[in-house]
Amino acid sequence: MNKVIIKLASRDLNELNRVCNEIIEIAKKYGIMYKGPIPLPTKILRVYTMANIKDGTGHGNATWEKYEMRIHKRLIHLQPDERALRQIMKINFGSEVNVKIKVI
Repeated sequence: MNKVIIKLASRDLNELNRVCNEIIEIAKKYGIMYKGPIPLPTKILRVYTMANIKDGTGHGNATWEKYEMRIHKRLIHLQPDERALRQIMKINFGSEVNVKIKVI
């Protein structure tokens, strides 16, 4: 075990930053080395739909509506420590944040 990699992803940027700050506070509390949070490129999902809007003459007006969802990602590298990892597992991530923990 050389390091622990935590990958976080969420649509809600504030919730993502809250979880990252909690992980960093745990790392500081136990005195382990950490790097991050490293921002990864934001994934943007776009959906275009054609909407037929009726105007005053009764004829339709073809317009396009755009819906967009942004997925923000962060990466945190930690020195492996069993006590710190147990505390990280107790964090309330909520349903908004997707977490992947990889031990290398």
